[in-house]
Amino acid sequence: MFNLGNLGNIANMMRQAQEMGGKMQGLQEELRTKRVTGSAGGGMVEVEMTGTGEMLSLRIDPDLVARGEREIIEDLVPAAVNQASAKAKQLHAEMMQSLTSGINVPGLDDALAQMTGGGK
Repeated sequence: MFNLGNLGNIANMMRQAQEMGGKMQGLQEELRTKRVTGSAGGGMVEVEMTGTGEMLSLRIDPDLVARGEREIIEDLVPAAVNQASAKAKQLHAEMMQSLTSGINVPGLDDALAQMTGGGK
């Protein structure tokens, strides 16, 4: 026949999944308020992003523009964006780890490491 004892486990798992969904939504909202910056060329180019990776601003040293340093700007902008993006991913992974601490999900640590491009 059926093992009715497992129904309690399923109900508990469903409750935990709903709680986790609410926590994830809160985490996303918090990440939207967090700010990270990336810079390149000794601060000649700076980028600000949210913790979710949305780019908010780009600042280019006016002297670079005045000197017509197009090639340097073209090199520095992606470097600053990539640095800010990496910081946003790291922040996201750290917040996910704090959210999921104490939860034993096989492969979770590996998935979080992949989010940041790191390994175990």
